[in-house]
Amino acid sequence: MRLFVLGLGYSVRHFVRQHGGSFSHIAGTVRDPAKRDDLAGIEVHAFSGEPPARETVQQVRDADVLLVSIPPGSAGDPTIAAFGDVLAAGRRKIIYLSTIGVYGDHDGGWVDESTPPQSSLNRARMRIAAEQAWTDIAQGDAAILRLAGIYGPGRNALVTLRAGTARRIIKPGQVFNRIHADDIASAIIAAIRHDSGGTWNVCDDEPTPPQDVIAHAAELMGVAPPPEEPFATAEMSAMARSFYASSARVSNAKLKQELGVALVHPTYRHGLDALWRAGEGR
Repeated sequence: MRLFVLGLGYSVRHFVRQHGGSFSHIAGTVRDPAKRDDLAGIEVHAFSGEPPARETVQQVRDADVLLVSIPPGSAGDPTIAAFGDVLAAGRRKIIYLSTIGVYGDHDGGWVDESTPPQSSLNRARMRIAAEQAWTDIAQGDAAILRLAGIYGPGRNALVTLRAGTARRIIKPGQVFNRIHADDIASAIIAAIRHDSGGTWNVCDDEPTPPQDVIAHAAELMGVAPPPEEPFATAEMSAMARSFYASSARVSNAKLKQELGVALVHPTYRHGLDALWRAGEGR
């Protein structure tokens, strides 16, 4: 199989490191090809929304699997705008990385893939539109993976605690799901191998208040956790505050049943414990 990645970001790079051997050729896009420190073995193309180079279009045309991780903007999905003609001209496996943020606020209640998206946030509504656009392009055969809060090597509570930037923001009733990059990689390869398209939540087993994650990381490190800060009075950017606008417990039952994904890190504790053993936060 030939893989082309639209947006070689954190999760996708982790996936390529884990499963790159499944493909005969891997190519993908970055905004700045000069910043390719960990992209050995990948044919890198520049793309930031402008009309793509002819060589890039040819790689998309030749791909057996298209993995999309570029977020949409106010004008829609930039990759569809740039590659629409070639995408419509052939059939290939399409994996689109979306977000569980599309479900919006459910006051901590459980949601699954049958729950209608209802977010009031503009960026989530753009995601919903992008999901539909990719489903249409794939004639219903796209795999939509809705990712929870992403963590993994170099991006986790151990690292932020060591850097002194971790905060314990307390908003009563607030819960989030998370997902380790290892488990995202497992979900992507399972979706590629699956016979048909669909929508799957890629999240852990235990939605949890965010302050609990920081407290567990501090316990592993043997340090005092940062002080609690009430959400109502905490100084935060508008973007950071918007992440607290939704509280929901997201089910991953369909991911396990249909795609057969067995989570390596089913809770934040499993994930942080493994990262600590690997030397994170030291």
